[in-house]
Order: sequence, then structure tokens, then C-alpha cells
Amino acid sequence: MSGFTEAQDAQQSANKSEFGHLNLSIVGLGVEYPPFLLEPSALDILTKRHYPDSPAMKKVCTINNFTGIETRSAIGTVDHPMANMDRAPTITELCSIFLKDGVALAVTACRKALHEAHLQPSDITHVVSTTCTNSANPGYDHFVCKALGITQPVEKVLLHGIGCSGGLASLRTAANLALGHSFRGKKARVLVMALEISSLLVRSELDSVHELQETRIGVTLFSDCASACVLSNGIGGTGEEESVYDLLGWEHKMIPDTEHDLGFDVDPLGWKVILSPRVPKIAAEAVSPIYRSLISNLPYLPESYRTPADFDWALHPGGATILTGVEKAMNISPEHMRASYDTYMKHGNSSSATIFSVMDRLRCKDMDGITPGGRGPKEMVVGCAFGPGIAVEMCLMKRNLNHVKGEWDGGVQNIVGGEVTPPLTESEGTRSVSEGEIEPEDLAKVKESGDELGAKLQKVEPAILEQNAQLVSQGKENTQPDSLEEALNGVQLD
Repeated sequence: MSGFTEAQDAQQSANKSEFGHLNLSIVGLGVEYPPFLLEPSALDILTKRHYPDSPAMKKVCTINNFTGIETRSAIGTVDHPMANMDRAPTITELCSIFLKDGVALAVTACRKALHEAHLQPSDITHVVSTTCTNSANPGYDHFVCKALGITQPVEKVLLHGIGCSGGLASLRTAANLALGHSFRGKKARVLVMALEISSLLVRSELDSVHELQETRIGVTLFSDCASACVLSNGIGGTGEEESVYDLLGWEHKMIPDTEHDLGFDVDPLGWKVILSPRVPKIAAEAVSPIYRSLISNLPYLPESYRTPADFDWALHPGGATILTGVEKAMNISPEHMRASYDTYMKHGNSSSATIFSVMDRLRCKDMDGITPGGRGPKEMVVGCAFGPGIAVEMCLMKRNLNHVKGEWDGGVQNIVGGEVTPPLTESEGTRSVSEGEIEPEDLAKVKESGDELGAKLQKVEPAILEQNAQLVSQGKENTQPDSLEEALNGVQLD
């Protein structure tokens, strides 16, 4: 027996059948980047240390300076021992670092989300996790739960094989689990987490550049991050919970015959990025029909939300060409995706963990200062990410514009039977000359000075060729290209 009256049961059943009336809310968000920021010059340092000059290496290093990324978050500096062995680290060695430094990041991200949600680990009913940079069994979620002190029975799901779409795929999975509990009249508080440690794959990727003479741009994009959120179904709350975003609906689509365009293949030396030059075009063309399908299932949206430009956008920043491609396809501006651009430039692409970082960044006051046309932030937010398959995840959220993000003091919740994990990763205690903390930009001035955010991306070549491009010599092997256009001359796709 649910304890509901007949009228309540009828209303509950009606609500569950309609997007927009699901009573699902994200009540806490947490993001933890590692303490180091690597500038583009860090890749130059590693290539000079460990690889001879070659046309492919020069092209990759040149492209690295035109991605639009200013700094990438990483668990160590260019002097990290794992990046400076006489060979690339094995998948076993990478797993060891992931379960030590990576789990520490995830624990902190989860603590932040729980703190904002005014919840204890003992309140969690489900855990949904994702990663594409580890394959441990038991999964990393087991060790995170142990460190948090989640000792009560919880339903756990660890999603794999979905890459950069993992964050939103995990949120979608969490939503369906929470709705199952709603149907039974039971409380659901779902801890959703994503963790990626990509930086230490640099040697394996550079090995492929050197040995195969391929232009592999994955090595210029990816970074490290852990992020988390808590999804509530509103049943059994204490009254302290406050929605950050209401989850109104979602869409999941697979694009036929694209499984060879985007991937992350297991390898003795970790994983190898598969990124074809078709991805930006495929992604841009896929967004509009999925958006229309999502909106068609939300008939109760206010009249002021009908075109893509009526919403704010939290798009996974897979790369500059992804961002600009979707921007053009949907006829929206960089300001609509301001948090995506900001996250991309300051931290790079942290795969599945990035989307929650974008959602967290979007709600910050400085982001509200550079809205489209200066008209203020939108309540309605479209979230979107792309992953291997190619899979597209999209959701619609209603932002609580009155919510004030609380500061987390680093404290640990009362833990019963858990292990306290340090909030920062272990690493060598020095920083290299190629990195440093980026100063927070006054993003309101960005708008006033003519949208510097967009201007920075003017140096990003809109037609960067992706990976698996074989090089054809044109007699310029001994000269450093002066521009990205020159760098890409002679690149020929299989």
C-alpha cells in the first residue's frame, strides 16, 4: 500500500505520464577539478622531452594552440612521473592512479552536492555513476560510496561505454529510477556522479601520433574532473531541500551508422580516442530534430519558450567546432552557451564530468551578466551532450533563479563506517612553468567590451580536421607552420 488516497493516486499517475510534471529536482551540484592547470605549452614540453620532430607531431602541437582552450585541469604537472616514464603507462598503472587520485576528486564532488542538498550520505537511496577512463571491477563508485560512508542498502548502477554523454545519460537513468520510486510512493534521493582522468593518456596518444603519423586532436582537448548532483523525487523531504534545477523532460537518440565516427577504444596503454572529421557536422545536424521532439512532449511550456533562442543552453563542450556548429544550426549566440564556452576555455573537455560543471557554472552571477541581449538569465535551460554511437542526450530543465549557491567549507558529513578521503589529489608538490591558476575573469566586462568570449574563439579554425588523418609530405617538414591553415595543408583523410 502506498498510503496515498485514491485522488492522490490518480493525480500521481497523471503527473507521471507527462513531461513537465514529474516532480524531479536537482537539489545539489558539486564539481571538483584537480589542483593543476596546464597551458597549451605543456604539450610542447612533453613532445620535446619524449618524441623526435615529425610532421604529425608539429601539426598536433600547432592545432593545440588553436583549440580555444586556455588551460586544462589535470591531476599533475608536466613533471608527473606517469607522464615521464620511458614508455606510456599501462592500463594497470592508469587504473591505480584513477582509483587513488580520481576517487578522491569524486568523493569531494559528491560531498559538495550532498552539502548543497542538505543531505547526509545515509539519505541516499540510489547511486548512478559513469566513467569512460576506468574499467575496474568493482567500479570506482564502490570506493566512493565507501569513503562517503554510504553503508545502507542502495541501488547502484555504473554506466560505461557512453563517453562524453555519460553525465546526462546518468541523469536520465537516475530520473527513471526516481520515477519508479514515485510510482510506489517511496522516497528517492539519487546521487549521480561522473569521474574522468584523461590527462595521463597523453603518452599513449602521442605514441600513436609518432608511430602512425596521425593527426590525433584528442590529446589537445581532454582534461580531468569529477562532478556530481543529487536528484530528488520530492517524497519524504525534510523541507530543507531547494531545487537548483527542475528536470522537466529528456530525449535519447542514436544516430544511425555513426559508431565508427566517435569512440574510445580499450588498449593495453589505456584507451584510444576515435574522432572523425564528420563529428561536428553530425552533431550540429542532430540537435534540431531532437530539440523539436523534446519540446513537442512539453505542451505546458510558457508561450515565451518556443524557439531555441528563447532558452539558455548547457551544451557539453566537446570541442570548439561542436560549440560553433550547434550555435549556427540552432541560430543561437555564444551568450546562450556562455557557461559551455567558459568551461571549455578554462578547463577543457573532461568528457562525461563536464556537463554538470557547465550546469554549475551557468547559475553563477557572473554568467548572468553576459546573457543574450543583456536581458537576464532564462528559467528554461536545454542540456545536451554527444557520446559514442553517436548518441545524443538532451534534457530540459527549469532553473530556480532565486536559488543562492551555498559555499562549501570542505567539512565532512558525519560518517558511519566510512573512510575519510583527502579532498585533493596526491601529486608532486611543485608546479611547472607551463601552468598556473587562471584568474577569474570579470565576465560582465566581457560583454561590455564587445563579447571577448566570442572574440577569443575567432582564432579557432572552424574546420579543424579530427583524428586519423594521414600526413602527406609537402617538403615543409623542417619548418614550424605559421598558422593553423598552413599546419593543415597536406592533411588527407583515409
